[in-house]
Amino acid sequence: MSNALEMIATTEAPAAIGPYSQAVKWGDLVFTSGQIALTPEGQLAEGGVEEQTHQVFRNLQAVLKEAGTSLDNVIKATVFLKDMNQFAQVNAIYESYFGSHKPARSTVEVARLPKDVFVEIELIAAI
Repeated sequence: MSNALEMIATTEAPAAIGPYSQAVKWGDLVFTSGQIALTPEGQLAEGGVEEQTHQVFRNLQAVLKEAGTSLDNVIKATVFLKDMNQFAQVNAIYESYFGSHKPARSTVEVARLPKDVFVEIELIAAI
């Protein structure tokens, strides 16, 4: 395992809106930054929590692909929700992307997310 950090960036997901990378690869692990419902062009996805959650997963898939992995190799997910009352909606969409693969997960309600979105998700995946 190499100890060199590799910054991951793709134009298929929104550019970082601060001093961070879309993801960092360290050895055989990929750590994504939290993805919110911005399109690759940087526009907020139209619609409610369902549409935003799908956009978050499209962004995560693009970042993981650029890093040489996929949702199939996710070890841990952290889900941040603006409103825990939307948990069932987000959970159903989450399950549709992971299917029978069930990575470890934490889900927390937070006071506020960037751009006032409904959901943000970060992942740790293996290569």
